[in-house]
Formats: sequence, C-alpha cells, structure tokens
Amino acid sequence: MSTASSQLPVIVAGGGIGGLAAALALVRQGFAVTVLEQAPEIGEIGAGIQIGPNGFHAFDALGVGEKARGRAVYTDFMVMHDAIDEYQVGKIPTDEKFRQRFGNPYAVIHRADVHLSLLEGAQETGQVQFHTSTRVVRIEQDDYSVTVWDQNGNAFKGCALIGADGVKSVVREQFVGDPARVTGHVVYRAVVDKKDFPQDLQWNAAAIWVGPNCHLVHYPLRGGEQYNVVVTFHSRQQEEWGVTEGSKEEVQSYFQGICPKARQLIDLPKTWKRWATADREPIGQWTYGRVTLLGDAAHPTTQYMAQGACMAMEDAVTLGEALRTHHNDWPKALDMYQRARVARTARIVLSSREMGRIYHAKGVERLVRNDLWRGRSPERFYDAMEWLYGWNVGNCLDTAQHKA
Repeated sequence: MSTASSQLPVIVAGGGIGGLAAALALVRQGFAVTVLEQAPEIGEIGAGIQIGPNGFHAFDALGVGEKARGRAVYTDFMVMHDAIDEYQVGKIPTDEKFRQRFGNPYAVIHRADVHLSLLEGAQETGQVQFHTSTRVVRIEQDDYSVTVWDQNGNAFKGCALIGADGVKSVVREQFVGDPARVTGHVVYRAVVDKKDFPQDLQWNAAAIWVGPNCHLVHYPLRGGEQYNVVVTFHSRQQEEWGVTEGSKEEVQSYFQGICPKARQLIDLPKTWKRWATADREPIGQWTYGRVTLLGDAAHPTTQYMAQGACMAMEDAVTLGEALRTHHNDWPKALDMYQRARVARTARIVLSSREMGRIYHAKGVERLVRNDLWRGRSPERFYDAMEWLYGWNVGNCLDTAQHKA
C-alpha cells in the first residue's frame, strides 16, 4: 500500500474535543486531515470537566500531555456528601498512591483548555486543514472514498469520514437515524471567581452534594482562581434537548430542603447556562463502509460518570491504534475500532444512568446510598475503578483482539 500521506485526506466532521483528538490520532498515522466545523470559529462552550487517568493516557498518546497537564488543577480527593444532612457518603484520595496505581493523575480543567491543548497540537502538525461555518448535509461513498457536501453545495472528498459531530450528529442521523432519549434532568453550569466563592467550600477536591432529585458539584479551575459550579435537577416541565440561558429564579426553586452549606452554591452565579440533557440507547454498529462515528456522535451520555471528553479521546487513540495495527487498511481498522469501543462506551452510558439514580435517591433509597461505601478503604475504591481508569494505549485494542 502506498503511504497514507499521498492519498486523499481523512474528513472529520466536527471540531470539538473528539474531532480534534481524531485529527491528531490520524496525523500520527500519516494522514492529512480536513476538519469541517459548523460553528463560525473553532472553539468550545461549557465550563469545567473532570479528567481521569485514562484521559491523561489519551492526551499522552496524542502528543499533548504536557500542554494539558500545565492547564489542569490536581485535586487531593473526590468527595460525596448528602445534601440534606452533610453526611460524608464517600471520600477517595487522588494522591500519589492513586497516581501510582493508575499511572496518571485525576484532575479538573476548563473544557476550553482541553480543547485548546488539542487545537494547538493539531495546528502544530501542519497537516490539519479547518473549514468553519461548514455544516455537513449529505454523505456518499464508494469502495475507496467518501464525499461530503456542505450546506452551500461544496463537496469534500476523503478516504474516510469520522463523524465527530456531537450529540446532534448529522452523520449519525444519515446512517442510524435513532431518536435521542431526553432525560428530563436539567444541568445548570457556571464559573465563579475565587473571591466570590464561599471560604468553607474552597476545597481542592471534586466535590458533589447529592440530594433528592438533585445534586450540586464544585471544584477549582485555572490554578484555583475560579470555581466550577454545576447543579442538576429533575425538571417539572417537558424538556427538549439543548442549551439556553438559565434563570436564577428557576434554579433556586428546585433546591428546597437541602442544607445551607450546599445551598449557598446556587446563590453565587450571576449568569448560568442551562443544559437539558439527553443520551441515546447504545448501538452495536458505528461503522458504515468508510464512515464511522466517534465521541458523542457514537455514544452520547449523561454527565454522571464525568467521562464524555475522556471517552471521545479514548475513541480517537483507539482509532489510530487500529489503523496502525492494520497498516492503514480502513475497512479492517474501522471494524477493529468498533469492536474495541462498543462495549466500553455502552458501559459508560448505562453506568451514568445508574449513577444518576444513586445521586438523586430519596426515601429509603437515600439511606441505602449513604450506606453503600461506609468504611471502604482507598484501595477498594481503586479496585472498583480499575475498569475505568486502567485504560491506556497499550490495552485499548484488547477487547477487539479477544473477539477477532
């Protein structure tokens, strides 16, 4: 086979975290990449996200580990409290022992800083071309190439198409056409400056307060100069998937009966962004000829496992490794990529739903939840997290090879 660089580029639909990670993985396999982004500029909305050791393994495999590490805040622990009575449900140290166990740290970082680290990496390669204000509307393919048309009738031809176009993926719509599952859970997100953030909550931790049909999250960002605040509740109204401006009155109306220490979080932000969340039922087929899905386009999930960005980056690394294993033979590589990723990402989607139920327990379920991890040692917590945080570039194809 002739070298990949002399072939058509790979087209990546979407310039978010998944799309940029895919571009980096593909360039490392010798491909030129064309990224089609529907927004007028390549950027990222949102606030803070959590990155587990698996995410840092992915950053390293994509060559941007140092960039991302320099922008992250390293927490001392993860902690869960009951939002009604302040009972500490569980506390997991993320110290040196945690790092030794999983080979990388746990950290919190602004979503834009993850995106920027990947974007800088992609730009530095000189092999990634960006087209903004470009929305994919139609896809055709033959045995050797894929052609993508945008809303203006422009055609882009590539040797393959990676659909990394997010939760409302056009690529998925054309090939799968399945409905979204709107959860009815609404997430409010904001970033608050340290000077405005309560002294008694300025912990170097990823902290969650769990309550009946609601929860609140906070952790430091950008060297501790800001704090990320996220609150979630079950909406009283019929929701439609999307992002809008939030209202202070709405969010305050949902947190009756929770302790004052946690409640002060919802009085802080001057402005909120409001997400009505959704996921989709996991599917067993992402690949259609020379087209495949990646990230939220493949396996959109709710936020309760804090793994959306990490899974997208894992997908990208695994795609690159599958291409390397099969010497850039697209049909074989895409088959291997899919087999390596379907069960793991479906486990995240389903575990996230279950975690949402645990967080929002009430009545007797709440008592069970508060008893779940009583007396559990850090080592036992780490054992339970091994399936999640133990992923790395060395084992990312293991499940595909078992079934080969």
